[in-house]
Amino acid sequence: MTSTSISNDVRQNRYTISLDDQVAGFADYRLEGHRIVFTRTEVDPAKRQGGLAGRLVEFALDDVRTSSDLTVVPQCSFVAHFIDQHPDYQELVDRG
Repeated sequence: MTSTSISNDVRQNRYTISLDDQVAGFADYRLEGHRIVFTRTEVDPAKRQGGLAGRLVEFALDDVRTSSDLTVVPQCSFVAHFIDQHPDYQELVDRG
């Protein structure tokens, strides 16, 4: 059985998803005032079929929603697409 963990590495400005303690993917971001700009999401190509990128982005957006007053700038195309497909995250998007 594979164990999965997702965390925010604030020192690296990166959310990571790990399988059995091995990093399988990440979502990079930068902070700009009251905004969190997601710049890149990447998952190991051998592990892409398991929906890991979606789980990672969902965790990151839920974390932003519950632990900060930041708005999201989905510069990364995967994050933008995820938000388009999940309208309940639209409220987090910085429209300015």
